Amino acid sequence: MIDLKTYGYKEIEAVPNGLIPGRITELQRDRFTVITEQGEVTAVLKGAFYHSVESREDFPCVGDFVLLRYNESGDSLIVTVLPRRSKFSRADYAGHATGYAKTILEQVVATNFDYVFIVSSLNWDFKINRIMRYLTQARQSGGQPVIILTKADLVEDFNIPLAEVKQSTPDVPVHAVCSHTGLGLSELGAYLMPGKTVVFLGMSGVGKSSLLNALMEQDVMTVKGIREVDSRGRHTTTHRQLFMLPSGAMVMDTPGMRELGLFDADEGIRAGFADVEQWVAQCRFSDCRHQAEPGCAVLAALADGSLPRERWERYVIQQGENNFVHNKTSYLIEKRARTKSIAMKNKQTKKNGGSNK
Repeated sequence: MIDLKTYGYKEIEAVPNGLIPGRITELQRDRFTVITEQGEVTAVLKGAFYHSVESREDFPCVGDFVLLRYNESGDSLIVTVLPRRSKFSRADYAGHATGYAKTILEQVVATNFDYVFIVSSLNWDFKINRIMRYLTQARQSGGQPVIILTKADLVEDFNIPLAEVKQSTPDVPVHAVCSHTGLGLSELGAYLMPGKTVVFLGMSGVGKSSLLNALMEQDVMTVKGIREVDSRGRHTTTHRQLFMLPSGAMVMDTPGMRELGLFDADEGIRAGFADVEQWVAQCRFSDCRHQAEPGCAVLAALADGSLPRERWERYVIQQGENNFVHNKTSYLIEKRARTKSIAMKNKQTKKNGGSNK
């Protein structure tokens, strides 16, 4: 028997008869690997599940705790996804291959984690702005963000970019590491405690797989090189998977993302740019556009240096993208509500024998 508590499971309510709890550790296409008290099982979604969930983000994801109907001689059936305590999502721009986004959907990347390791390499592709975007969405997720700067052996003095990141994110832990030499890895032990879950996020080629291999103390992931011309990586991880470290902590590795689309990031932006929003709140007019309006506290702060222009520009870019996603998704939310309302009315009509009364 496996103790699910070692996988972070906390029983909130009684489990219905005929079902057992488990945690999803891997997802490939439509098949799930789930760790349960009975051991590791393969599971699929119960047919009725597709009709019971209201939206795409309600589907099971790696890290989810679920209730399933156990089958010792075949695939078990996932019946319910238990409430999530944290969730990392990104905007999925459906239709982007045609040159524009037809719809924007929420893509859930990982769930039920304690820490978000934002992994960025110290090679030519190192960018503060990208780290800040990941940080905004990490703050939105419910997990504690930690910035990991990998490949410290590739720069003459990693303390320079390390100080730059710390200055831009004073309230977030930042660590420089080298997976091959072990530099800085001991500092990560404070997060990798038994029962805790960490999710790795970052672009392809930043060293997530090498870092995972180092923490696992064995090669569990294939490591591919990067293109020397631009330091861009090749995809190593092709699907999401949860690993149990020797320390008793768990790590979720995720496929690299070329771009991170902010999704419903209001709280993350407020948390990450609280200093900027204090200036915005001091403007004379509540609808100030911060361009040429009289009494604009933002323009005054930019003029006297109280608000660094680079920080203001980062805020504007993230707010603009977040508002764009809001506008694109609002009609989907309204359409979903209308569809649900019509379905409920039709169901009630059938219940009343075809009468609208």
